[in-house]
Parts: sequence; C-alpha cells; structure tokens
Amino acid sequence: MRAVAVPAFRATPEVIHVPKPSPGPGEVLVKIEYAALNPFDWQVADGLLDGRAPHVFPLVLGVDFAGRVDVVGPGENRFVVGDAVYGQAGRPPVGTGTYAEYVTMPQDAAIAGVPDGITLRAAAALPTAGMTALQILRTGVALEPGDTLLLVGAAGGVGSALTQLAAARDIRVVAVVRGDERERMRALGAVLSIDSTEQSVPEACGRVVLGGVDAVVDLVSADASSFETYARLMRPGGAALSTRGCAPPGLGVNFHLTASGALLDALAAAAVAGEIHVPVEGEYPLEKVPEALERNRGGGARGKTLFVP
Repeated sequence: MRAVAVPAFRATPEVIHVPKPSPGPGEVLVKIEYAALNPFDWQVADGLLDGRAPHVFPLVLGVDFAGRVDVVGPGENRFVVGDAVYGQAGRPPVGTGTYAEYVTMPQDAAIAGVPDGITLRAAAALPTAGMTALQILRTGVALEPGDTLLLVGAAGGVGSALTQLAAARDIRVVAVVRGDERERMRALGAVLSIDSTEQSVPEACGRVVLGGVDAVVDLVSADASSFETYARLMRPGGAALSTRGCAPPGLGVNFHLTASGALLDALAAAAVAGEIHVPVEGEYPLEKVPEALERNRGGGARGKTLFVP
C-alpha cells in the first residue's frame, strides 16, 4: 500500500510502498478515507519519542484518521465490515501511522463509530485536538457554568476546540492569542480575546475579571516562568494546567491525554449536538504531505489539514 514515511529521524517524508497490514485477534483493518495533520506528526519524525518508545523504519507518520472497517480480525469484536470509524492510532511501535491507505487498530483502543450527522471528513479533524479539549474540561480543571477560563494559545486546534466546548457549557472563555483573532474567537464563543502582541495580558484580564479567573489552561508556554505569569492571574483556589509540561509542583498540573474509545464517543456526541466543529483548512493527496508538514512547522494554522490516500 502507499504511505508517507521517513527512513530515519529528520529525513524528508516521502511516499513509498509498504506491505498492507493484517488485523490480529481483536483488531480491525481500516481503509483510511481521511488522515489529519497534527504538529505531533512532524515532531515524531524529528525524533520526539526517540528513547521513549520503540520505533520501526520506514516510519509511517500520522495518528488521526477516519475511514471504514475493511477486515475484522479473529475473535470477538464490536465492529463489523463497513462500519464508519474514526480515532487516534498511537500504539507502539511508533511508525505504523495513518498517512497511509490502511491502518490496523485494536477494537478496544482509541477508535469509535462515526454517528449519523457527522461526515467522515469532519470526523477525521476531531480526534487529537477534540479529545484533548474534552478531557481537559472533564478532568483537568473543575469549572461550573458562569466560571471564567483564561485560555492561553486559544487560536490553535486544541484551543479552538476547548473554546467551543467550554462555551457550550456556559463557561466564560478569555482567549489569549497572537495577532488579530478577535472576530474568530468571538464566533467560537470567547467572551474576550486578548492579543498578547499588543496588550499586557495581566492588565487586560484584570480590567474585566475582578478577583482573578477560575482556571488557567496554558497550551503554549514552553517554560515555568511564562506559565507562572498566567497562573498568577487565578483567584485563590483556582486551577492551572499546562499541556507543555511547564507547571511547577504546587502551582499547577501537567496534562497528558489519555485517548480512548469512550472519549471519542463523547466527542462525537458533542459534535452531533453542535458543540464543536473543526474547520478544514485544506485537503490534499499523500504526495503533498511533505510540503504541508513544512508549512505546519511555521505555525499559524486555523483549521485542520486533511490527506486523502
């Protein structure tokens, strides 16, 4: 089958032919109709997980996908041939990814059915960003309707998803962005958008949120000092969370996604209810993966990039 892979860390991705996988007991073979780009994909190609997980080369990139079950492996299985499914492929070894025509998935892994009311195209844009946002709201920060969330890095994929899901729960989102994103963030449900390149976030936030925000979710700060700048804007007893591992002990928590089929089911239900929609910025064949990954390195994405095998 055709796939996009790198022969070694930091090599240029290329379209190659690799053996079509076969599902083992309790697995399904999914014919991929759409794979979605995440920054994690090119980070893995650069060696992000080197030394932390086993790898296989050529290393097929990609984790997010949507497609249809093509073959069901031996044994009991909750899926049947033809089922529309979506999910996140992330089991070891690293290198059996979704920038390909087919992928195998354990039926009890991060895979779920795509319900009526969602297209496969829309579903492919949801898994990593959507699950991250939903799990943050469910277990990362304890917020009630009417509470205020300071969301740092709100314009990206996770931030856009989190803004929508929080707004649907009547949580007031103060979105910290870089550049003129005010209208877009307001359309997603934010009550206030602060451009950190033009305004002091503490000053702007302090003018509209007296006594401090109820929670801080920081998606972008790469060091403890930057994280602390935002965490100091919390009210006493508030919660602060970093997705970049920058929360010092006692000041906040470092969040790591635990992907699951149950979380995907809940995410799909939210999409059907109109609580979340991830726009698609572009759709390309596999041959365009290398240049799309290079563009993504530069940041500034305002929607998902999808690949069609």
